[in-house]
Amino acid sequence: MLITRPKERVEELCFLLEDEGAEVLSLPVLELRPPEDPRPLAAAAESIQRYRWVVFASPSAVEAVMEALREAGTVERMRHVRVAAVGPRTARTAEGFGLQVAAEPAEATGLGLFEAIRPELHPEDEVLLPAAEEGRRELELALREQGVRVTRVTAYRTTPAELSPEAQQMLREAPPDVVLFASPRTAELFLEAAGRERLGQARVVAIGPTTAGALSRLGVEVAAVAARPTPEGLVEAAIRAIHG
Repeated sequence: MLITRPKERVEELCFLLEDEGAEVLSLPVLELRPPEDPRPLAAAAESIQRYRWVVFASPSAVEAVMEALREAGTVERMRHVRVAAVGPRTARTAEGFGLQVAAEPAEATGLGLFEAIRPELHPEDEVLLPAAEEGRRELELALREQGVRVTRVTAYRTTPAELSPEAQQMLREAPPDVVLFASPRTAELFLEAAGRERLGQARVVAIGPTTAGALSRLGVEVAAVAARPTPEGLVEAAIRAIHG
């Protein structure tokens, strides 16, 4: 079973898959890096109390903001800011830092998160949106259309991770039975780096409908889609893909 997520995000997933008896190969096609210009994130952390909401779209965004708050000495001020998280894993990460999550959508998407907090938004509210440099813009646009003031800052960026000759050889000699994709970008980069033929007869699992749609547009058949964008949800989807 092949996992293409960045290495910072796969430990729990690998453990759960191995507990189910799977032989897991982690082959990340993305690396997480700090923003090229850290000043906007640092400035937001220094004045965190001005925001009514901080809206987190990924665990990596939570980690980046909390590190910026620690460096600014303003962690305690987060108690006065409402926190929204896009999905269970992001919420768990926030709670692990002692944050109280006020909103978490049933549908773990940016627009789902917007719908979850929309009844509590007021014109001129200030919302901090820490995101990946190349992250999707749907949530930001929806917030702006609601009349709130959005400060979007780059919390981290992702760069392609080169597949080594050894990894390429491993894919040729031992094609995976199941491949898990957790974002459209990982799917695109894997196909660019390894080629569609490296998927062979593998059953492909997507973390959610957005990733499944991207895979379909790339010409890849999806065997199963996780009901929840969590490690547990991916494991359940992988089991469905294997057993049909």
